[in-house]
Amino acid sequence: MNLRVFILAGEPSGDRLGGALMAGLKQLEPGVSFDGIGGPLMAEQGLSSRFPMDELSVMGLAEVLPKYRHLKRRIRETAEAVLETRPDVLITIDSPDFSLRVARLVKEKSNIRTVHYVAPSVWAWRPRRAGKMAEVIDHVLALLPFEPPYMEAAGMDCDFVGHPVVAEPQATGAEIAAFRAEVGLGESPFLLALPGSRRSEVARLAPDFGGALQRFTAAHPDFRIVVPAAAPVAGLVQDALKDWPEATVLVDPNRFEAATAKAHKRAAFAAADLALAASGTVSLELAAAATPMVIAYKFQWLTWQIMKRMALIDTVTLVNLVSETRVVPECLGPECTPGNIAARLNALAADPGGQLEAMELTMQRLGQGGEAPGLRAARAVLDRLPKS
Repeated sequence: MNLRVFILAGEPSGDRLGGALMAGLKQLEPGVSFDGIGGPLMAEQGLSSRFPMDELSVMGLAEVLPKYRHLKRRIRETAEAVLETRPDVLITIDSPDFSLRVARLVKEKSNIRTVHYVAPSVWAWRPRRAGKMAEVIDHVLALLPFEPPYMEAAGMDCDFVGHPVVAEPQATGAEIAAFRAEVGLGESPFLLALPGSRRSEVARLAPDFGGALQRFTAAHPDFRIVVPAAAPVAGLVQDALKDWPEATVLVDPNRFEAATAKAHKRAAFAAADLALAASGTVSLELAAAATPMVIAYKFQWLTWQIMKRMALIDTVTLVNLVSETRVVPECLGPECTPGNIAARLNALAADPGGQLEAMELTMQRLGQGGEAPGLRAARAVLDRLPKS
């Protein structure tokens, strides 16, 4: 009997994970069929999405509230579709507010096996989430090597399957040369500035980043500043640059075809001498490109107060966590000021090689050089399915 998979993702990062997982399942189980919700990369693997994935890509309380009733209806419709089609396995990818609500409704009325791709960061805060998740999830696919014990302790099967960053292509010499020519960098050293991919992040971070970079370029006048903006916030970043160093180069992906924009981003990451970045998975992209970094992030006051009290870790940077070092400097919360950031950047410029070993170790521990994460994830799903 052919394997039937109901799979759902709610945002672009989940679509990438889902597309790679589906490709892996097709390789290992050629007769597999798919149903569910996803984006263009999952569609390329044969998924006809029951409704546009974009309906689920909602961030923040203010954005969610007007669409709450519609999202609740989509949760119910999706769960009903799973129950009606009776797949061999339900795979939910990240987006826990949607995914786990669907899984709960499914489990209330069936014994359909449930797999969740991307473990919640219970090692960082709110550890009780694992126990609640175990009520509706049978098996977790983890991106980070230290996550399985947390999931297993809560009663779920869990496999580390590798992080997708290790499968991302790195820039070629030709791409780097083309990028330098396109943005007029010549052979100048440059610092990569990455103030986030969400409007709220850019609004909070751009003034402090700009002030820090003014100080940094005053001390290092040979350095240029390059900002490869995320497409949704490129206009906002452009507006912020009036207070940044005069020679800052904005790389707006909206000006290029998709393949060229991706090549420019790869080249910028690979060719940069240093980087200043918002906290997030971008630290892993920089590590993959072997680009030394400073991480900075400013939170809303209430969020910072809650996080300080609930945090279980002393660093938010994944390179530090995975490598079990603290070599990547951070300026977080009230420490995220132009003076502090500039001081960290100046120290990094004086010793840029100090992070390289930790970055290399991070990539190894995330699965670099091994089987592709999507294929590992597919194998884990199949290996854990009940044998008929």
